Amino acid sequence: MTTTTASTHRPGVTPAHRTDPLAGAVAAEWTRLWSVRSTWWTVLAGVLLMAASAGQLAIYVANGNTDDDPLNDAGVVAVTDVVIDAVGLTQYAVLALGLLAITGEFTTGTIRTTLQCTPSRGRVLLAKALVTGAVTVVLGLLLGAVGVLVAAPVLGRWGTAPAAGTAGDVVAVAVYLALVGVFALGLAAVLRSAVLTLTVLFATLYIVPLSLREPDIAVLDRIADAFPGEAGRHFLTGDTGPYPAAVGLLLLAGWAAAALLAGRAALRRRDA
Repeated sequence: MTTTTASTHRPGVTPAHRTDPLAGAVAAEWTRLWSVRSTWWTVLAGVLLMAASAGQLAIYVANGNTDDDPLNDAGVVAVTDVVIDAVGLTQYAVLALGLLAITGEFTTGTIRTTLQCTPSRGRVLLAKALVTGAVTVVLGLLLGAVGVLVAAPVLGRWGTAPAAGTAGDVVAVAVYLALVGVFALGLAAVLRSAVLTLTVLFATLYIVPLSLREPDIAVLDRIADAFPGEAGRHFLTGDTGPYPAAVGLLLLAGWAAAALLAGRAALRRRDA
């Protein structure tokens, strides 16, 4: 008598990761990202940085409104204004998460295994970008919420948090952090070094725009406004000048896309 073992899958149906190479690459990258301790440490660092920064900035606002110097009076401010200001420091934890998604593999040499399993280097980088973007947007929502929860009670009567506006600003923070995380990933694919990538990111997001604004020359100010950090700031604060917030979002997305394209070219051109 012959015993036949039935397949656990319906005829003609196979798991998505077996039929879609990109889905398989995304699944592998998701597993890899959460299997390394650096991911958990950067998430924890981001939460602590947001809590500390939002709390400190909220204290400055509250103290400025109650001291004897009228020049320090900020009046009643939106709680999310404090959170957005706190993003300036907190974003570096998110940048670290984005760049470590690939520099860690270059450091350990496991990038060779990754590329053997998924020979298409463009698909590898796209999978990393999708996972990094998804993780950082969720992390951004968490960080925005933490900032609001910390800043609101510290501000007290000097803070306001309308539900719709607060939710919209928290989502904007999440979108900004996701885009800079992907930007960091693309740049890291080109530079291959965590320290070098973080240095270039710091210069691009902060030092260069600040240096361009220092002479107070109109043309240099306009150039500074095109850098990703400045574009992101215009997007987060809803500025109307020198361009609308939507343009700031598009500029930031353009920087992220350009970094990914450069990273793809570098992966295809050089050996792992």
